[in-house]
Amino acid sequence: MKFVVNLLAVLTLSLAAGLAWAQEKAVYHFDSGLEQATKGLRNINNHLEVDPKARIIAVTHADGVDFLMEGAKDRFGPFDARVQDLMAKGVKFQVCEITLRNRKLKKEQFILGVEFVPSGVVQITHLQQKEGYAYLKP
Repeated sequence: MKFVVNLLAVLTLSLAAGLAWAQEKAVYHFDSGLEQATKGLRNINNHLEVDPKARIIAVTHADGVDFLMEGAKDRFGPFDARVQDLMAKGVKFQVCEITLRNRKLKKEQFILGVEFVPSGVVQITHLQQKEGYAYLKP
């Protein structure tokens, strides 16, 4: 009996230690255009400043894809340099293919390195429910 209690204690501590070291994962949801993108990129940078090992995916659809298009800029300048910098830190940027179809956009119009997913909302749901990503919307 004492052996079982000790074994359970070791397993519990091991599980707790493993969870403490688990890499945090967050999905950032972009659907509202350039102003949201400016705030969201700042949020992602702040997130990585505090937790540089976090796994972050930015999923975009509707007007949220605009900042990932070649030539897009805000008051701070072009988005492409900021996006490329975050990509170099491991952040993934994903664009909804339904949005491309509905807005008659082409993949070639986007910043090099972005990924394309069949549906932005389905991807967000999948990341939350199946892969344990926290949901954040700037």
